[in-house]
Amino acid sequence: MKTVVITGASKGIGKAIAEKFASENFNLAICARNKNELNQTKIELMKINANVDVLIVVADVSKKNDRENFAKKIITHFQTIDILVNNAGTFLPGNIADEPSERLEFLWQTNVLSAYEITRALLPMMIQKKSGHIFNMSSVAGLRAYENGGSYSITKFALTGFSKNLREELKDKGIRVSTIYPGAVLTDSWKGTDLPKERFIMAEDVALAIFNAYQLSNSSLIEEIVLRPTLGDV
Repeated sequence: MKTVVITGASKGIGKAIAEKFASENFNLAICARNKNELNQTKIELMKINANVDVLIVVADVSKKNDRENFAKKIITHFQTIDILVNNAGTFLPGNIADEPSERLEFLWQTNVLSAYEITRALLPMMIQKKSGHIFNMSSVAGLRAYENGGSYSITKFALTGFSKNLREELKDKGIRVSTIYPGAVLTDSWKGTDLPKERFIMAEDVALAIFNAYQLSNSSLIEEIVLRPTLGDV
């Protein structure tokens, strides 16, 4: 049975990805900050497929020790890793000129270093196996500037650069790398909005796009997936 690692998987896009891969008979290693939400997610995943092995680890990926602990527990628990989805991230709107001075540091740790360090920790398993697929969750804000993008957009541009370089470094090692650029997805980030759900991407559609990209033969790769609401950005 194959194994997928997903960061930030107790709700939103990450949870939708976990549910999709559980339904496709993948073992899972997932993390999130909230222990209760993580336990509930495991229960729901086991209801989808009681045959899968679900490793849950409470981790705040903005903290280096938590990132390291998550990776170590994965390496101890699973012999091989087939897919890594660097999904965890935080959106905080703002302008570079007047946002809090610590904003960039926090978002850098959460949105960039989490993907960088967890990938580096798990790569040896993939390199040894000479196969694997890494998905990095960027954003349309990592493609062009947006109003109130601030440090968030900076970190998503950085994640895009990380993903592109990783793709180049690993192409001859049997490991594929894809970057996902979602627009507005209907998650808790938009809780309380007056906009109808038709103005948003569904989290399940992001999960399906990732699974379909993984399904291609090893000789083919979808390098970038840009997902936007059919009616345009909000």
